[in-house]
Amino acid sequence: MWSVYLLRDETGNLYTGITNDVQRRYLEHLEGGDKAAKYTRAKKQLVLVYSCAIGDRSRASQIEYRLKRLPKEKKEEVVRENDGLPSLLLRVGLTMRESEER
Repeated sequence: MWSVYLLRDETGNLYTGITNDVQRRYLEHLEGGDKAAKYTRAKKQLVLVYSCAIGDRSRASQIEYRLKRLPKEKKEEVVRENDGLPSLLLRVGLTMRESEER
């Protein structure tokens, strides 16, 4: 099961990613080693603020792509509301059927 997740850094910026193990991936970002994303390696403080189980990798990548393109205020709504996959899909402009068909 793949998930999309958001991390908040010490400046309030949000980093978006996907993984099949949110806890493991979060720890990799915190450790800052080779497995951490280049962006997160330079950050001193990272907090996991959102995660949502999506399904297969293709669907998670599609949602990640759209989520990354949202303005920060819309990403903040996703974090604040944190009300599951149907709501996330609406916020990124997809329906359940569309996300499953692609």
